[in-house]
Order: sequence, then C-alpha cells, then structure tokens
Amino acid sequence: MRCCGRRWGRLAIACWSASHETPHAPHPRRPRRGITPALADPIAPSDPDDPIARQFVPDSAELDFGEDERADPIGDEAHAPVEGIVHRYPDRVLLKLTDICAAYCRFCFRRERVGKGSGLLQPKALAAALGYIRAHPQIWEVVLTGGDPLVLSARRLAGVAAELAAIEHVKILRVHTRVPIAAPARVTPALVRALKASGKAVYVAVHVNHSRELSRDARRACARFVDAGIPLLSQTVLLRGVNDDARVLGSLMRALVECRIKPYYLHHGDLAPGTAHWRTGIAHGQSLMRALRGRYSGLCQPTYVLDIPGGHGKSPIGPQYLRGDAGCGYQIEDFKGQRHSYWKS
Repeated sequence: MRCCGRRWGRLAIACWSASHETPHAPHPRRPRRGITPALADPIAPSDPDDPIARQFVPDSAELDFGEDERADPIGDEAHAPVEGIVHRYPDRVLLKLTDICAAYCRFCFRRERVGKGSGLLQPKALAAALGYIRAHPQIWEVVLTGGDPLVLSARRLAGVAAELAAIEHVKILRVHTRVPIAAPARVTPALVRALKASGKAVYVAVHVNHSRELSRDARRACARFVDAGIPLLSQTVLLRGVNDDARVLGSLMRALVECRIKPYYLHHGDLAPGTAHWRTGIAHGQSLMRALRGRYSGLCQPTYVLDIPGGHGKSPIGPQYLRGDAGCGYQIEDFKGQRHSYWKS
C-alpha cells in the first residue's frame, strides 16, 4: 500500500503552506509526513485555517519544544513487558502490530515513533506478544493499534485474528484506526471478514476530528463495518483551530451518530513534543462539553478525557454538575446552567 498519496499530498501541502512558515530544512526530530488523496482532496488551498490541512501539513510551531513535553507522553514504555504489548490496565492490552499509518497526524502522541521503525512487528516479537496474552488470563480485551493496524493486508490481519481466536480468555477485539477516513478503499469485504475471523466481539474505534473528514467514501467504508455487525466508536482529539468550537464539535458528533458511530472519547491534547499550538486549556474543553450537553442529543456526548503523563492512564475531566453532600443536600446544575436543590441521599 502507498500510504502517502504523494502527488495529491504534495499539491495540497504546497498550496496550503504558502501562507505558513513551514519548516522545510532537515530536522532530526521532525515526524514522518504523509497524507492520502482522501484527506488531501477536501483541503481548501486558499484557506490558511483549513481544519484538515492543519492536522497534516507541517508548521514551524512544531519546532518549539516545551519543557513539559515528552517523547512518550502517555507512558507506553513504562507498561511494555514485551515488544508490541502495552499492559496499563489489568483487563486489557494494546497490541501494536505496526508503526505505519495511512496518513501522519502532526499532533500524534506517538509522533516520535510512528513511521520511523521497521514497519511491522516481526514474527518473533509477535509470537512473544501473543505468548504474553496467553499467559495472562485476566486479559479480557485486546486492542489492535500501532501505527494503524488496518494498513496491514487482510491476510496478515486474519492470521493475527486466528491466533487471538484460540485464546479463550480474550473476549473482545478492538481496533483503533484512521483508515476508514484516510484510505476508505482499504475497507474491503476481505478486511472486514479478517477481523470477524477472530470469533470475538469486535469493535472498531475510528479517529475523526472534523466533520469534513467524513466524505461519501469514508461514510461507505464505515457502513461496511456496521452492516457486517461490527459496532463503531469514535475517538476525537480536541485541537485548537480544528474543532475547539461548540458548533464545529457538535456538527462532528452529529455526523458521527448519523454514520452509526457512537462518540466515545474526546481526548485532551497530549504533551508530545512540538504540539503546544494545538492544545487548548482544560477549562475551554469543559466549556465545550457543557455546550454539547445543552444543545445536542445524549447520543452525541463523548467522554472528555486526559491521559495522565507518565503512564497513569486516562481520567475523565469533564465538567461537574453535582455539588454538596448527603448531609447538607446537593446542588445539581441543569443543561441551562441553572442550579437546583436535591436533598435525597
């Protein structure tokens, strides 16, 4: 697979970055660059604030590294007992099959690693990772990630699924991917069958940050999963200049639900090097969540989370609506921001 759509990508980058101080000189820490035709086509070259270009076109601000930023912002390495495995929570593991993506998000929390290694988890390392899963019966869920696992061939995915099918204590297979958005043609019947071959309950979490990413082809790709009985979830990163507006974020959540994708997580930006210009304040993120709750269906509500630096896991950081205690009673805030007393314990 050609992951970068070079001809379209160069055209979009050349047009859009004409109005930006984009770094072109070699830099030892510059992350991999790449964009697909599916993502490049909607870019408006004349718009300096294009929300898709902002996610994929390099900007000179990426060369500014904050003191609090780190190469491994969510602490994967602290929970990696063997290559390819991250075991942070007791009942689930990440299985990182590849460091390749269909397109490379500039704000990626693994930007220091993706697109820079050998590409695939090698057979010996994969065998050790599967052996680790077999040896830990508390593992109920395996999350395929990377990189993006859906850049792999259907044959290779089916092979991994078959190995997991033989592990009785694994009940759930979750896939984290941007492929239905970035390269929708890859979502073929063979690929869908490969995931279902595990015999497990399969969920696919799709990374989407703006409603314009949900092209007609992307919607069709997502429908192939849902029509085959694979539920879809969404993961969205809160990004300054992309979706940090209540109407923009609400439009995305509605578009996801219309595509039969349940909004799952809204991620606060991680402390990856050179990403400060994308991060918003937590208070602003909370205000967006309040706006969503007041104006949009419950189906459109993601959980706003922050990955605690150092590998301590995700915590919800959404706004609080309940104050007080059982002894003195509670004050509960409604969707209009008005407070009401509640005396029951």
